[in-house]
Amino acid sequence: MITNALSGTFLNMSENIIKIKSYDLAIKVVLVYKELTQDKKEYILSKQFLRSGTAIGALIHEAEYAESKKDFVHKLSISLKETNETVYWIDLLTDTFYLNEEKSVKIKDQLIEIRKLLISIIRTSKRRMKNNQ
Repeated sequence: MITNALSGTFLNMSENIIKIKSYDLAIKVVLVYKELTQDKKEYILSKQFLRSGTAIGALIHEAEYAESKKDFVHKLSISLKETNETVYWIDLLTDTFYLNEEKSVKIKDQLIEIRKLLISIIRTSKRRMKNNQ
């Protein structure tokens, strides 16, 4: 059991949907990176994609143990920026024919879902912080 910085309630890690989804995304990003470097010999764009795509979950994981609610929101806001950056790299890799459309769509769908969750959590957290002042 862990304490959720957002609500102060205890959550079972298996119930933390954004952690699960961001970790699943990170695995897919690593696998696509391996394919891009091994099969396509693409190292520059794929490295940026790897960094931003895996940072999303790392920041969400880090936010779980934030020092304060403000720190929690800050870490999730950076994760949101990394999510948006990863969409950019997916689009660029697809438009330059390094990544096929099918993989691109699957990953982008996951990114959009994570982005919506992050936006919702950030807004709720900010509203709660404002109401507690």
